[in-house]
Amino acid sequence: MGTSGRWLNVEGLAVTWHDHQLVPARTAVLLACLKREKSSVTLKNAWMTAFLSSFLLCAAVTAPGHAQAAEAPESVFMGYWLSQGHDGVFKIGMCGDTVCGQLVGLSYQGDDVPKDHKGQSECGIQMLTGFRQSSDDKNRWNGKILDPDSGHVYQAQIWSPQKDVMKLRGYIGLPLFGETQTWTRYEGTLGPVCKMP
Repeated sequence: MGTSGRWLNVEGLAVTWHDHQLVPARTAVLLACLKREKSSVTLKNAWMTAFLSSFLLCAAVTAPGHAQAAEAPESVFMGYWLSQGHDGVFKIGMCGDTVCGQLVGLSYQGDDVPKDHKGQSECGIQMLTGFRQSSDDKNRWNGKILDPDSGHVYQAQIWSPQKDVMKLRGYIGLPLFGETQTWTRYEGTLGPVCKMP
């Protein structure tokens, strides 16, 4: 039988004879088309056809992943973070179009909630404000950090060098004159009045 043999149904798969072999019907159709086109395609055109076919196949395979909305760059910071000294937990989220952070967990004894310089509870205080993506380095975000003990506000940068790790650098004037802390993603619980277990 030639390339246009009878169609058979073997275990639910349409098959036919092609060059003395039993092949799936779809493959036979493709092979027949290629055989007809073969005589009119030059070597250069065949290479280009193969390249474009491979490219289109790769594009079709990867397209569903790219069709989804890209993750927002600030999403790496969203969630709960444990401070370097393990004495505070911050909830970082969006405040309008900027990234901000609120103190939601504190390490303290008894019922004596730590107070800021004005004598007010530090529980729930907004300490990180106005963080926007840097125009110089898209991985870093510039904003401000409040020192609740003194009431001073300092310039700050945050960035994430790896998953579940965030760096925070507070400084005066230039980032060169500052101190960097390493915060880690917090997965624990919090008690009433921001009390950490």
